[in-house]
Amino acid sequence: MNQNAKSDDDTIDLKELFFSLIAQWKVIALCIILSLICAIFYIRITPSVYSTDALVQVEDGKGAASAALLGELKDFSGGLGQKSPAEAEIEILNSRMVLGKVIHDLNLNITIKDSEDTPFNRLFSLENTQLKYDTQGVSFSSKQHSFLVKQLDIPNFYLDKKLKLKFEDNAKFTLSDKDQIIFSGDLNKLNQANDSKGTWKVNIVSNSPFQQDFFLTKLSATTAVELLKLNYTVAEKGKMTGVIGLNYRGEDQQHITNVLNHILEIYHQQNIERKSLESKQTLGFLDQQLPELKQQLEKSELKFNDFREKYNTVDVTQESELMLKQNIELEKMRIELKQKQAEFSAKYTADHPLMTEINAQINALDQKSKELSQAIKRLPETQRLYLQLYRDVKVNTELYTSLLNSYQQLKIANAGEIGNVRIIDTAIEPVKPIKPQKLIILVLSIFVGGFLGTLLALLRNMMRSGIKDSSQIENELDLPVYATVPRSPVQESRIKLLKKKKHIPILAVKNGDDIAIESLRSMRTAIHFALSAAKNNLIMISGPAPEVGKSFISTNLAAILAQSEKRVLIIDADLRRGYLHKYFNHDNQAGLAEYLNGQQNLDTIIKTTEITGLSVITRGKSPTNPSELLSSAKFATLLEQLSPLYDHVIIDTPPILAVTDGIIISQYTGVNLVIARYAKTQMKELEITINRFEQVGVKVNGIILNDIVRSAGGYGYNYSYGYKASTEQD
Repeated sequence: MNQNAKSDDDTIDLKELFFSLIAQWKVIALCIILSLICAIFYIRITPSVYSTDALVQVEDGKGAASAALLGELKDFSGGLGQKSPAEAEIEILNSRMVLGKVIHDLNLNITIKDSEDTPFNRLFSLENTQLKYDTQGVSFSSKQHSFLVKQLDIPNFYLDKKLKLKFEDNAKFTLSDKDQIIFSGDLNKLNQANDSKGTWKVNIVSNSPFQQDFFLTKLSATTAVELLKLNYTVAEKGKMTGVIGLNYRGEDQQHITNVLNHILEIYHQQNIERKSLESKQTLGFLDQQLPELKQQLEKSELKFNDFREKYNTVDVTQESELMLKQNIELEKMRIELKQKQAEFSAKYTADHPLMTEINAQINALDQKSKELSQAIKRLPETQRLYLQLYRDVKVNTELYTSLLNSYQQLKIANAGEIGNVRIIDTAIEPVKPIKPQKLIILVLSIFVGGFLGTLLALLRNMMRSGIKDSSQIENELDLPVYATVPRSPVQESRIKLLKKKKHIPILAVKNGDDIAIESLRSMRTAIHFALSAAKNNLIMISGPAPEVGKSFISTNLAAILAQSEKRVLIIDADLRRGYLHKYFNHDNQAGLAEYLNGQQNLDTIIKTTEITGLSVITRGKSPTNPSELLSSAKFATLLEQLSPLYDHVIIDTPPILAVTDGIIISQYTGVNLVIARYAKTQMKELEITINRFEQVGVKVNGIILNDIVRSAGGYGYNYSYGYKASTEQD
């Protein structure tokens, strides 16, 4: 191999690579079509998924009831640390308290699946079914049939298990587990039963039952919540914004809208109930205290009036008046602290700092009240009694009035409690699905198909490690290339039918201006010079292996020579698998094999053709000893007799590397041509073939490179349109 050949092997011809891809455009197109078909199947069997969302704002502040009662005391809790107001609410929105209530209200813990719902059935089924969840139950319906599962209470043992529902002809149904009936009942009524697993309560309503079976599953609370969370997301919008975004996905637009709005409703309701819990706790305390205070006030007024009637009016000194005022203030402060103590008990434990502080203040007031009582006892008897009775009336009046005012304020605050969350956007029914995104999938499928097709074409091109350059043959074997024959566009549509048909049209006759025929015409001059130095006019055409196009080249070359007013004879010497008789529309009887076996004479085996000047000898019936027949003296004598009768005698032989027939025949011929097929014949095969000829002292005159399928400017030819088949398989 010379230096130029080595240089060529180390480089990549981009032009050649480009045109090799164009030549395989059908492979790429087929991959794109298959990819599009797969994408269409995926879109057809994949249900559309919709998405709806909502917004909730969390306000960081106390409720109206807390603002009315806490007063200055709220400052004590303000410095205990604070997080994002949305963090706790997100956890509540994901809690079983909210989601579990939604699942229970809308019966989301019941799943129904059609036993015939498979990807194959979805692909070809035209019937639309609808699965609907609401407070009444779960319904499954089509155009003609429907049923409603109003109640499905089953033993815990069967939770999360698929139970097969089968409708009977007599308005009954059965539930089976692993092909064993575990429950049966009547349609349109509540069916109750007890077994070793537990209690059953099943109510299925249907006036037009389905014929096929269904799978019913009652989900446990944990499983139902986890299943809902698969399509449900909650996240804060931004950072420390207090705005929470909720999103829910599903196949039914109305269903996902109802579920998300119900989540908002349950969440908002529990938030209001939680925020009004302080007011309810305080109102309970006041409902208990007010009747007692009123009763104490009435008793103290009665005693005070009796005392005044008995002793008339008693002058109260300034010191006594001061003690009275102090006593009243202490009692008022004490009852207010008691009220706050009841309020905080709804929030905090007894060990909380706020509770400890209030208890300490109440103890301090009790101590001062005792000291004041001791001071009052030291007053004169009449004055002391008057002061005590007057104090009781005054204190009870003040306390009763104060608590009554607080009670009215709490009633108003409780009625106006709205919680600390505000629903900004409720869920609305979506219009367009979010997936599958059909246009994107189709576009991606085109790109994927194109990529896979290009990759397959490159792999096929890489696997074609055969001869792709006529100069490679000339440089390595030092033999001339007589012709490079491209694939014919005319034969492209016929190649698949050639073997099945009894008659194969000759391309040189049907389409004389075909590009492959023009290439064969160009080698007439080379054959003329080769014959001028040859021992006879016998031309043998062979090849290293089958399917290189020997018969195509032999037949069309013979037709071209005959069309130039030459007497031409073509012999089918492939006694095993030759089929030259199909080109000339002759039967395969009375051929070369019969002549060599002595069954026919020479005149009967030479047959005329539709081409003027061209005769043919077919192979005849395949013999058991073809090599012995071809190496016989009778075959050599036959060639000697035929040579002077014709200008050219073309012999089509079997593959050289397969059998020895071609080497035997080459000893009698003057010109020996070897056919190599582009991208299929290996250089090593061609070298071994040439060596076989050299071993018997026969010279190969030239090579014909057949079936060119690419463009390669600079090699002496340029066929950029990517023809397919021009040669039928030998």
